[in-house]
Amino acid sequence: MSDSFFAARDQLLDLQGDPARARAEFRWPDVGDAFNWAHDVFDRIAMDNDTTALWIAEEDGTEVKRSFRELKARSDQVANWLRKLGAQRGDIAMLMLGNHVELWEIMLAAMKLGVVILPTSVVLGTQELVDRVERGKVNWVFAGPEDAVKFAGIPGGFRRVGVRIDTGTMDQRAALYDWERFEESRSASLAPIVKQTRSVDPALLYFTSGTTKLPKIAVHSHTSYPLGHFTTMAWLGVRPGDIHSVISAPGWAKHAWSSFFGPWNAGATVYVANYGKFKAERIIAELDRVGVTSFCAPPTVWRMLIQSDLGSKPSALREVVSAGEPLNPEVISRIEQGWGLVLRDGYGQTETTATIGNMPGEAVVPGAMGRPLPGVDIVLVDPMTGEEGDEGEVCLRLGPEDGGSGAARPVNLMTEYFGNPDATAEAFEGGLYHTCDVAQRDENGSLTFVGRTDDIFKASDFKVSPFEVESVMLEHDFVAEAAVVGAPDDTRLNVTKAYVSLAAGVEATEATAREVLLHSRRALPAYMRVRRVEFFELPKTTSGKIRRVELRQREEAAHAAGERVASEWREEDFPDLKDA
Repeated sequence: MSDSFFAARDQLLDLQGDPARARAEFRWPDVGDAFNWAHDVFDRIAMDNDTTALWIAEEDGTEVKRSFRELKARSDQVANWLRKLGAQRGDIAMLMLGNHVELWEIMLAAMKLGVVILPTSVVLGTQELVDRVERGKVNWVFAGPEDAVKFAGIPGGFRRVGVRIDTGTMDQRAALYDWERFEESRSASLAPIVKQTRSVDPALLYFTSGTTKLPKIAVHSHTSYPLGHFTTMAWLGVRPGDIHSVISAPGWAKHAWSSFFGPWNAGATVYVANYGKFKAERIIAELDRVGVTSFCAPPTVWRMLIQSDLGSKPSALREVVSAGEPLNPEVISRIEQGWGLVLRDGYGQTETTATIGNMPGEAVVPGAMGRPLPGVDIVLVDPMTGEEGDEGEVCLRLGPEDGGSGAARPVNLMTEYFGNPDATAEAFEGGLYHTCDVAQRDENGSLTFVGRTDDIFKASDFKVSPFEVESVMLEHDFVAEAAVVGAPDDTRLNVTKAYVSLAAGVEATEATAREVLLHSRRALPAYMRVRRVEFFELPKTTSGKIRRVELRQREEAAHAAGERVASEWREEDFPDLKDA
C-alpha cells in the first residue's frame, strides 16, 4: 500500500504554503496491515537514486556522504549480517551511538528485520543504563568503544555489538574482546530482505524525558512514527531536493523527527554537523557553506545564536523552526531582524510526532506554538471539570477502540507505555490522550503554551504561567535562561521566584539582582511579578529540558523548615524599587 503513502505525501508537498487547505483537505492514508517504512518507502525512494541522503561533517573537516541507493544496499547487508547472528523480529536493540553513519544503517536494517529500535543517549551513565536495559528488556546493544565499556558490569543476557572498535583506546579495545565487530557486516550478503512485519508491530521504543517522574517508555509502531511524521514533514516545510539540518543528539525522539523520518519522507538530504561542542559562528558558517535550506534547533540553541554575531542570513536558508521547549517572542523577533526569516515554533512529545505548529506561509503569533497540524484533532480540556474550552490541557481525541469520540485512533500517537499498563490507562483516560501540557487558544485558533499541569501555580488567587514570566525575563540582556516556580508563601499562597542563568560576563551581584527585579516590576502585572530571584545553574534532564520539579522541591523544603534560601534576593531587600 505504499502508493497511498506517496499520494498523501505528495498532497502535503503540493499544499506547502497553503496551510489552511492542508489542514482542511489532508486525510491519513490507509497503508494496510503490512506496512514497513524501510521496505515500502525508503527502498522505493532509493531505487536508482544517487541523491545524497546523509551528509555528515566532522569537526576535523572530514565528511561522509551516502546516497539513498547506497544506504538501501548497505541496510540490506547489515540486516543479513544481523539475521545470521540470530537477530529476530521482536528483539529489542539498544542503539547507544553518536552521529555516525552506522546509526542510520542499523536503524534501517533493524526496521527491515522487525527488530525494535531503542535509541539511547551517549551521555547516560552506567546506573541509568542498568535501569534501561532491565525495563526495556534489551536483547542487543550497539555501542562505540567509549560507551561500550559502560556495559561491563551490567547484568542481562543481551548480545553486544561494537561499532568502530578500532578507533578506541587500547584499554577500551581490550574490554571489548567478546563483542561482535560491526565492521564484519561489510562482508555479508547484499540480498534483499523479505518483509515480515505488521503495521501494528512495535518499531521504536523511546524513554521519555522524565521532567517530573521516572521516565516512561513510549512504544511506536511501524505506522505511528514513520507514517505519523507526515505532520513533521509538513511543519518543517522540507521539500524534495532540500538539505535539512537539525541540532539534536541521537537517543532522543527529536533526532528521529528531523534526522530520519521527516526529511526522508520528502526525499531530502539530512545534513549533520557532528561537532563535540556547539559554536554559534561555526554552525552559521556551515549552514551557508553546505546550502542548508531548512534548519531546526531547540530554543536554547536559538538563544545562543542571537547572543552571538548572527551576521547575514545563510544564502540558501528558507525555513527556520524550533521545538523541544516553548519559543520566546524575543528570540523570534531577533531572528527576523537579523535574517529576515520567521522562526516557527512547533510542538509534540516523545509519545507523538509533531502535533501543533506554525506552518510555512502562515502568520505567526509571537510566542504561540501554532495550530493543530494536518490530520491532528486537538481539544483543550479543563483538568478540573473535564469540559472543553479555549484553555486547558492539550489532548488528542481518541477513536472508538479507545473509548473516544474521534473517527479513529490518532495515527501519530504511541501504542502504549511499554510494560506499564497503569500509566497507559492514565494517559488514555476518558477517551483522550492527555499530554499534561496546558495551552490557550485565541480567536484565530492559534495555541499558546501556558505550562505543564504541574508547573502552573497560583499567586494571590491568580494563575501564573511560568512560560509567560520566563519570556519576559529573557528580554533582559543579563538573562541567558530562566526557570520560574511558585515559592510557597503564607499570605499569597505562592510568590513568583525566578531561577536565572546569567549571560556571559554578567556577575551574580546585588546590583544585578536589583536590575532583574526592576525589569520584572516594569514589564509584568503585579500578580505575575518576580518577587524573588536567585542566580543558579538550572537542573536539566539528559535531553536538556529544565527540571522545575527540583526547583519547586527546593522551595517547598525551605518553606517547611521556616528558612530563607540564603543565596536569593527578595523584592523587600530593595525598598527603593517601590519608587522606581
